[in-house]
Order: sequence, then structure tokens, then C-alpha cells
Amino acid sequence: MDSEHRHTFVNTYDGLVAFGFSREVDEKSLMYYLQKFSDDAFLETLVPRLSDEEIHQLFELMTSLMKRHFKDDEYHKYFLKEDHHHSHDHGDG
Repeated sequence: MDSEHRHTFVNTYDGLVAFGFSREVDEKSLMYYLQKFSDDAFLETLVPRLSDEEIHQLFELMTSLMKRHFKDDEYHKYFLKEDHHHSHDHGDG
């Protein structure tokens, strides 16, 4: 399993970025926005400006989405980038 995080979609996608056009465009637009959002320079600028409540809300949203849509082994493989499943919680604690 590749332990490096990759953000290739945002650099190669040349389609429509919009919401409400179609499910396919919505999905691709969300992927594009999330990869833009996770840019190091963007986050280094944004995160210090967030309130404690905004940090907590964002963390809770991301955690709940992962718990809802990922099996435990998928969480470890795709999010934690672990080759082998270990007994960890999802960081909600």
C-alpha cells in the first residue's frame, strides 16, 4: 500500500466544476474542492483562522462520514495508509 498521500485529481481534472448539474459532476466537483481544500498552503492559512467550534465541527463531520461509509479495514487502508489492520478507533475520542 502506498503510504504517500496523493492529490492528482485536482491537477488533471479538466471538466466542469459546479454543483447541481448532475450527480457525476457533483462528485467530481467535490473531489476537486476537497483536494484544493487540503493544499498545505491553503490549510496553513485557514486553520489558524478557524474558531475552536469550527475545528470541532469539521472534525466531527469528517469522522462521522468515515464511520458511515468506510469499513474498518478501508479506514486503515485508505485514510491511515496502513498495510495491516490494527485495533484502533477512528480518532473520535
